[in-house]
Amino acid sequence: MSSRRIGVKILSIDLERCVGCQNCELTCSFYQMGDFKRERSNIWVHLYPEERFIAALTCVQCEKPICVKVCPNRALGRDPETNAVVVDESRCLGCKMCMQACPFGNIHMNRDKHVVQKCNLCEGDPKCVRFCMGQAINYGEINDMPENKRKSVDRKLRKLYPALSSEKM
Repeated sequence: MSSRRIGVKILSIDLERCVGCQNCELTCSFYQMGDFKRERSNIWVHLYPEERFIAALTCVQCEKPICVKVCPNRALGRDPETNAVVVDESRCLGCKMCMQACPFGNIHMNRDKHVVQKCNLCEGDPKCVRFCMGQAINYGEINDMPENKRKSVDRKLRKLYPALSSEKM
């Protein structure tokens, strides 16, 4: 891992904790756009009731963001304080090259402003984390993620195999 990423904070979503309330979408829309319109949010909750599955998605702040590389007018770049990939609206041409390049589909068009928009980590204080009813969204150090994932797997195993609860893992 590059030294640039040490101490970097990112959003992570625990899909097993997501209850599908969509508070994150409304919170994002209100904080970023001043209204409560889910389609203007930078985080999306996809509900699949027949499969009993919920997926919440937002920008993963890639280590090597292709969206930054393809922008012909250099409208996307890293915020030096939060390390988030952010959009400089004054430079954005609305060409949608970054939208096409994003492998996760987490950049979208702001139809009112005719520029792209994406998660900017709320300038280091992501509001979606605070208002997540299921506590599924976390904002933490990227280097802590592997340990948090191991703890999550441990909890799942203990549920599946109660005998493990009496043993120390």
